[in-house]
Amino acid sequence: MPLYECVFIARNDVTQQQVEAIADHIATTLGEQGGEVQKREYWGLRGLAYKVKKNRKGHYMLLGINAPAAAMQEVERQLGLHEDVLREMTLRIEAIEEGPSAILAKRGEDRDRGFRGPKPAGRFSSGRTGGRDDREEFRARPRDEMDVNMNDEI
Repeated sequence: MPLYECVFIARNDVTQQQVEAIADHIATTLGEQGGEVQKREYWGLRGLAYKVKKNRKGHYMLLGINAPAAAMQEVERQLGLHEDVLREMTLRIEAIEEGPSAILAKRGEDRDRGFRGPKPAGRFSSGRTGGRDDREEFRARPRDEMDVNMNDEI
């Protein structure tokens, strides 16, 4: 049977349990038609790039599916009709990856980084330095050094 990855986005005002219930409904629909959900990942409540049906955020869910094409058409139809689902996208793939997806792996890397030290002074600062610049070329010099340098140039 062909393998698919299906990602759907649910409205932000539903709970995580309701998103899981949508995924359970998909699993039972696939089970009735000879398919199965092999992988299930909840990616959490994430911001959308633009408003979708007046929503700025949505619950993301990834499903790795092994099912016939007719069953996938029925799943896509049901997701399109479900009022809590904003968007869905299904892709046919060669193999379902066993480990965590790139989204969950990236989230784990962000937590492992920790504190990396203070940011260097840059051209565009946050304005918290009070208008002073710590770089040497902008540091104020004593008056006598400036007079000596000017006399050398003349």
